[in-house]
Amino acid sequence: MAVAESEQLSAEDLTALNSRFEQSTPEEVLAWVKERFGAKAIQMSSFGLEDVALFDMYWRVDPKARLTTLDTWRLPTETYTVIDQIRLRYKTDVEVYQPDPDAVGRMVAEHGFNLFYKGKDNRVICCHVRKVDPLERALASADAWVTGLRRDQGMERSKTAIVEWDQAHSNYKVNPLANWSFDQVRQYVEENSVPYNVLHDQGYPSIGCAPCTRAVEPGEDPRSGRWWWESDPDAKECGLHLVAPATR
Repeated sequence: MAVAESEQLSAEDLTALNSRFEQSTPEEVLAWVKERFGAKAIQMSSFGLEDVALFDMYWRVDPKARLTTLDTWRLPTETYTVIDQIRLRYKTDVEVYQPDPDAVGRMVAEHGFNLFYKGKDNRVICCHVRKVDPLERALASADAWVTGLRRDQGMERSKTAIVEWDQAHSNYKVNPLANWSFDQVRQYVEENSVPYNVLHDQGYPSIGCAPCTRAVEPGEDPRSGRWWWESDPDAKECGLHLVAPATR
């Protein structure tokens, strides 16, 4: 669902909004999301620590907040467990989008089940089939998507604005935790007894698909456990967050 051009914020308005939100709480940002987009906003969640913290905030602002996830069919068992815990805790439906079985079948037939270990090009193919295509379907019903992106995650995420115009999907991308740290997120989860993925207690700061994620040593880059066999640390994105700049 593309946002009509007449309903889009101007570049100047978007800049002013971001300036204001830098001094706001995530809950205040989410209240704006509820007021402006209502049920046409979704939280896209991988159920990492920042995502469960963010949904707790969102649910407190809007008990009808929509929660969406991408099931790649290769997630850790612990991730499926926390999805169930969140569903029960907040009595909310989780909108689940999965890959096209035929596309997965063709990919596996041509490249193998674990094609991602054979080089970045193959890994990008797998991410596209299992994540990017389902995301397109998920966002077709949304005028805005809410994410747990933070600047301290590094790479291009260091430039993350709180509200961005997402040219790739013709909607808005809202990152209420953009200026939060990992420690702030963990403290929020602990103080509010939010269910979380137990892999975070086993050295996993970032959790994706099971075969593509491993624990990291203390002091290592939080993203170093993702696709660890790839040599470029600044290219460790799956394609979900490679979108246009905030202005249009």
